[in-house]
Amino acid sequence: MNIRIEEIDGNVVAILEGSLDTLAALEAETIMDPLNYVVGKDIIMDCTDLEYISSAGLRIFLSILQNAEDRGGHVYIKGLNDNVCDIFILTGFNNIFEFIQ
Repeated sequence: MNIRIEEIDGNVVAILEGSLDTLAALEAETIMDPLNYVVGKDIIMDCTDLEYISSAGLRIFLSILQNAEDRGGHVYIKGLNDNVCDIFILTGFNNIFEFIQ
């Protein structure tokens, strides 16, 4: 699992690569923790190269979303492949998040 956080066009972008499974979630949560404190910028979770996400990974996404909403921000999901998209649909997360191209 590889995660980079960058500022692109005034947004904070988390670029996720690999599998965000239960084991990777511990490290991912630490790396992604700064996203919980973003103020005044939108957050984009770039999942173009994300191969898998577990319930632990979804929990991290949900925490980031809740904190962003508390600060008046938005979280957008970008680039889900079919397998990860299916997980979002099965868990109902497709109704919680906003998706962009």
